[in-house]
Amino acid sequence: MAISSPSERLWWKSPLHRVELIWITVAFLWGLVMFFMMIYWHAAGSQNLSTETYKTAPFTYYAKVETMVKDYQVRELNGVPVVRPPAGGDVYLVGRMWLWYPVLELQKGQSYRLHLSSLDLQHGFSLQPVNINIQVHPGYEHVLTITPNHSGEFSIVCNEFCGLGHHTMLGKIFVTEAAEGRS
Repeated sequence: MAISSPSERLWWKSPLHRVELIWITVAFLWGLVMFFMMIYWHAAGSQNLSTETYKTAPFTYYAKVETMVKDYQVRELNGVPVVRPPAGGDVYLVGRMWLWYPVLELQKGQSYRLHLSSLDLQHGFSLQPVNINIQVHPGYEHVLTITPNHSGEFSIVCNEFCGLGHHTMLGKIFVTEAAEGRS
């Protein structure tokens, strides 16, 4: 014998109280507002990066990085090469445990095609304090066009957990005035 009859245990058959109906209506309307705001901000928000993505082999991509380092290295920073590629050119950056390689030196106001890939694990490319966030996967080459509009030192942080040394995975991009960038 049951404590209460089955018809009393079906909560969805209970009548709604006025306060519950108000909260359900408010939550539903707020959900609709948020849904349509996502569509609006996707089209009008200007925060979505336009990227190209290609399949690549990690060591084929790394060969491009090493060629760029050999051609455009200007100095070293803590044992990591600093490269100053020509304005308007292709710039290659690779994520690997636990380093963004190499350090880039770009010119303010000049456009570059930034290529990103990983050699080993999924990494996150987060350019600080600029709000650029990209998931970087091994076997894929992400390409985006960037035009630095502020000079200074920018940090690259890995924001995807990639193992024990994740907290140390940092990189740098230096942006110089056009006159400083020439040598």
